Amino acid sequence: MKQILAMVLGLLLLATPALAHDADGKWTGSIETPMGTIPVGFTFKADGTALTGTSLGPDGGAIAIKGGKVDGNKITFSVDIDFGGMALTLNYAGDVSPTEIKFTGDFMGMPFDFVVKKAP
Repeated sequence: MKQILAMVLGLLLLATPALAHDADGKWTGSIETPMGTIPVGFTFKADGTALTGTSLGPDGGAIAIKGGKVDGNKITFSVDIDFGGMALTLNYAGDVSPTEIKFTGDFMGMPFDFVVKKAP
């Protein structure tokens, strides 16, 4: 019985990092706002519980994510942007599946939800 329990625990521990790696790659989508549709894009690389990568900036350039973390199929990170001369930090939390990430973002205390799809 102990051997079976040890095998099951070992398999569960191996499966958790595998879920985190589902975040790897490029993801694209859009956010609907009162001012129109805003394209969003991310490139991620998971390494254990650390998440690195970039976000599509307002000017179309890449902005490095910071504080990226992986916990099973959940990811969190922040992005610092210059919004018309005002520095802002956007915080993101996402649920990763093989084909999409469901995000909740925070813009100046206002939460917003959106989905990105895995780019081909």
